[in-house]
Formats: sequence, C-alpha cells, structure tokens
Amino acid sequence: MQNLIDKAATLLEALPYIQRFRSQTFVVKYGGSFMDSPDAEVRSAVARDVVFLEAVGINPVVVHGGGKAITRELDASGLKTEFVQGQRQTTEESVEVVERVLSREINPEIVEMITKLGGKAKGFSGTEIFTCRKKYLKTADGQELDIGFVGEVTAVNLEPVRECIRRSITPVVSPTARGEDGHIYNCNADVAAAQMAIALKARRLFFMSDVPGLLRDFTDPSSLISHLQVSEVGDLKRTGVIDKGMIPKVDSAIEAVQAGVKKVAFIDGRLQHSVLLEIFTDKGVGTEVVG
Repeated sequence: MQNLIDKAATLLEALPYIQRFRSQTFVVKYGGSFMDSPDAEVRSAVARDVVFLEAVGINPVVVHGGGKAITRELDASGLKTEFVQGQRQTTEESVEVVERVLSREINPEIVEMITKLGGKAKGFSGTEIFTCRKKYLKTADGQELDIGFVGEVTAVNLEPVRECIRRSITPVVSPTARGEDGHIYNCNADVAAAQMAIALKARRLFFMSDVPGLLRDFTDPSSLISHLQVSEVGDLKRTGVIDKGMIPKVDSAIEAVQAGVKKVAFIDGRLQHSVLLEIFTDKGVGTEVVG
C-alpha cells in the first residue's frame, strides 16, 4: 500500500507543473552516445518522455544529432573525418553522407520509436526547415578559415512545425540546412535546436547529451553546476570550465534565454527519464541556464 501512496505523491508533485506547462512548446535537442547504445531501453527512454509530454498536453519538438553515426559511416565510405576548432570539415562528398545518415536513417528511427510507444511524430530533413549561410572559422590572426559545407542557421520555416503542433504531432528535425546557394549544409545540432526554440518562442529548451550537465571539473560528476546565470558565463569561459564542445551549447543557451526562452537545461540522456525529472520535480536534474 505504501508503494501506491508514494506513486500518488509523485503524481501530485507533478500536477502543478503539468497545469503550468500545458499547451506550451518545449524543444528537445536529442544527442549523445546514448543514441548508439546497444540497449533498446536506453535508446527509447527519451522517446518515452516525449510521448508522456504529448499525453499531458505539452508540445515537444525534437531536433536531433548523430555525430558518432556520421563518423562511422564516413569511415566505412573511406572519407576522412577532420575536425577544426571542434567543427567537422565537410566536403561535398561527405555532406551527402551526413544528410543520408541524419535525415534518412536516424530521423526515421526516432519517429518510429515515438510511434511504437503510442505517440505521434513526423520526421523532417533539416533542409525542409532550416536555411543557413556558409560558416567560416577565424584563425588566430583573424583570417577566415573555410571548413566546407558547414552552415550557420539563419532562418526557420515554422509552418510545417506549427502544423504538426496544431495536430498534436511531434516534429522530429535533423540538423542539416539548405544554403542560400541551394546546397545542403551540415549544421551544429545545438545551434539548430536553439534557433528552433527562439523561432517558436518555446517555453523551455533541453540539451540532452552524455554528460550530467556543466561540470566545474569534467573528471568529477559531483562538481555539477546546477544553476547558471548568463552573467556568470564569461568567467567560466576564461577559466576553461566552459571549453571546446560546450562552447556552442552554452552560447546557444545564452542566445535562447536572451531571446525569451524562459529556461535552458543541460541534462544527461543516459539518466532514465531525465526530461521528466527536470520538468516535473521540484529539484530537477542537470544544469539550468537562466537570465
């Protein structure tokens, strides 16, 4: 009997959050090595959370990554993968592989998982949703560095996404984009998710990866920063706490918060039901970024 009472208490803890967030839009960036797990339960855990959000009247929108799968496929195709300043150099040959893996392999798999669990989802190649400009990196002496078909999202075609939301269907979008020159470009999934959240005026944005959140010491999970003000970010960059792959995540989070997204959270996709724990419990998990 006590077990049943505890379950009821959990539901009651969630109730005010369900009431508060009903009809709100939440963007979930789905990425990390847990996507490649051989354990189907681990791979489908995020999909279960998405289905729950649908069921309680929240509008989830998923933007997914797939970097490890892309690297494996490029290696199998004999195409060399090189990274410059954390960005994948993308040739015309390799961008075709990127689009195939992201939009025609990973995307349908996520849609299928959501559907099998009783939800409703529709997949989109990012080329249908995102427009981008070619991205250049800067060298130490300020020169532009060409890294190929890598794009920076500049616009979001919201009508297909809004049509899904109106019909209580979860849009699942890959992070590729169509350039102003008509070419397909590979885009950073964190940046794409943030631009989606900004365009939709989403209430929340979640970055899911395979780390517990933002750590003061990346070797020590207990050094988790649970609450981060935008004003603190500069010092954390200067001291190297925010470095390398975390920079585009944190920069995107700041841009989203400054554009009106109420809260951005970095959460661990390996933790069962981390999205639900972050939304529907008093304590939450991971790192929350606020203005």
